[in-house]
Amino acid sequence: MTKASTASSSGKTTINPDEAAHFGALAADWWDPKGSSAMLHRLNPVRLGYIRHAINTHFGTDTQDLKPLAGKRALDVGCGAGLVCEPLARMGAEVAGLDAAPENIAAAKAHAEPLGLGIDYRNEAIEKFDRTGFDVVTSLEVIEHVDDPAGFMAGLATALADDGLMILSTPNRTTMSKLMLVDLAEMTGRIPKGTHHHDQFFTPTELTAMLGDSGLEVIDTTGISYSPASGFSLSDDLKLNYLMTVVKG
Repeated sequence: MTKASTASSSGKTTINPDEAAHFGALAADWWDPKGSSAMLHRLNPVRLGYIRHAINTHFGTDTQDLKPLAGKRALDVGCGAGLVCEPLARMGAEVAGLDAAPENIAAAKAHAEPLGLGIDYRNEAIEKFDRTGFDVVTSLEVIEHVDDPAGFMAGLATALADDGLMILSTPNRTTMSKLMLVDLAEMTGRIPKGTHHHDQFFTPTELTAMLGDSGLEVIDTTGISYSPASGFSLSDDLKLNYLMTVVKG
């Protein structure tokens, strides 16, 4: 397993300053579907479809319900400029978003405010966040970018309500993910250079064990596959990237 620091136990932040600076530098065109986050925009509908299905299953809401999270609270950790926070808000949730880069928080606020979305965006580490009891906690493509992943996971667990729903996603640490998400993606310019570090990826087994150490249980693991012709899709193949549905054990 990727080595973790002891940041949380020593009072230090789980935020990796180099990673925060890298993503903060991309903030200006985060919402541009043809900009540096183009691949993320292509991935996001697949992630949101999975999240919506998990919400319907967990809370017993109908697929036709436009506000399945009405009266509920949601937290997105590593929110970037709000690609997940805004859909959660449109689903009726009271939403908070945390990100390590102040530039991302500024971009998120600037995008949400004209739309009338009252999202509570904060440039804050999860272990410093003092709110708990969230019905939904999401953290997508984030765990591989933090210092002290175990401490980060413990923070997510603390924020989650006892009967809440957590959704995670992260690249798998495989030969395919190195080729597709690091080597080819950076060589072709589809992902900015330095975005991914293969040795920081987690296998599903490793992540499941870490979740268990924080009192969390994985109830679903679904892969995300990619083809140049059709783009991203949910899959039984976990070799590239995967999503997890998680609850308290």
